[in-house]
Amino acid sequence: MTQNNSNNEMSKGDEYLLNLFLTDEGIANPAIWYKRLREESPIFRSSSGAIFLSRYEDCRMVFRDNRLGKDDRDGPGGTALPREESEEVRAYRKEISANRGDSSPSMLFLNPPDHTRLRGLVSRAFTPKRVESMRASIQELTEDCLDNLAEIGEGDAMEILGFLPVNVIGELVGVPRSDWEYFRPLVTAGVASLEAAPTLEELKASTAAFTEMGEYFAALLEERKSIPGDDLMSALIAVEESGDRISEAEVISTVILLFAAGMETTQNLIGNGLGALFSHPDQMDLLWNNAEYVESAVEEMLRWDSPVQLDGRTALEDAEIPSLTLPKGSQIVTLIGAANRDPARFTNPDDFQIQRNEGQPLSFASGIHYCLGANLARTEGQEMFSGLIRRFKSIEQAGDLIQRGRLTLRGYEAVPVRVTSR
Repeated sequence: MTQNNSNNEMSKGDEYLLNLFLTDEGIANPAIWYKRLREESPIFRSSSGAIFLSRYEDCRMVFRDNRLGKDDRDGPGGTALPREESEEVRAYRKEISANRGDSSPSMLFLNPPDHTRLRGLVSRAFTPKRVESMRASIQELTEDCLDNLAEIGEGDAMEILGFLPVNVIGELVGVPRSDWEYFRPLVTAGVASLEAAPTLEELKASTAAFTEMGEYFAALLEERKSIPGDDLMSALIAVEESGDRISEAEVISTVILLFAAGMETTQNLIGNGLGALFSHPDQMDLLWNNAEYVESAVEEMLRWDSPVQLDGRTALEDAEIPSLTLPKGSQIVTLIGAANRDPARFTNPDDFQIQRNEGQPLSFASGIHYCLGANLARTEGQEMFSGLIRRFKSIEQAGDLIQRGRLTLRGYEAVPVRVTSR
């Protein structure tokens, strides 16, 4: 690694970050600014002191270094992201931090040994066997979404097809089917707090959403203690009641994390994947005529327009990475979206090629915080696009795609489509 330190580079790098995080144009098309950072300041220490990484190997190295852990301050980028905040927003952030009390932090922001303990216990309930056993159910839930689209012939794919991950994670966790729809607006509101510059209204809505989800799952936990089912929450309760070191508060925070992450990332995978295909009609035709490319196509969708664009780490101790000294407390932001377009790792990375076979992108991170639900998300994406090819002779864009205006969790608010059944 080589660190950029000149005032000129620092100034340009900060300008690039401001354009990336705080302008509509940057959020709409981050690849431009990723490329400039990667080519001119791949390891950039911003004016805030935080270090931004934009190359694949640098990001992967950080993910795999256990001296660089998580910080629960204000989302995946911590306090390192560029912000333009009012006094009211800053005051509200302080209020949120002061009122956390005894609530259990999400596993997303834990470090060893707590992360090791909790992830190990959750993994016992979230096994590959359990995920694979859901494939038939995922296929059935996918068919329900496709039936709805076939019946009306056109509509918003984010509403019709994007409902799949809500169904899947709802069934996995043990949420009654009648409540699945209830969670969509809550999760969408909740994750707004992970962005660089949420408004005061968005922050308040996020807090209210996570509070409401916490209350819901606390009630569901009590119900499952009395009447256990064949679901993740019941399995976690069994772990807790067996005497292993997991509390009821940790069960609730873990289920909320899995529900929010499981819905948001996979919903964005489906929408971003359709967007990529619409903007590359040759690749759309190739996929529709060669369904065997679905697996590599989903991987390329994850790489080309990742549902998660960045993640943050904090130095838990003084650390030395090649050519970079990190005193304890240093903040590092890994720009996943930039790393996935690194020409040192992927051939012609700005090209969307569904037959690409160059290894996995960093869309689910790496190391001890590698996404627990990565295989589930991939399975859902594969089943959805396989189903679309099988059921429809064509799927066309039927209006302007509307982006949600978020970068950390990147996706569309609306993807209007029109289909022709086979």
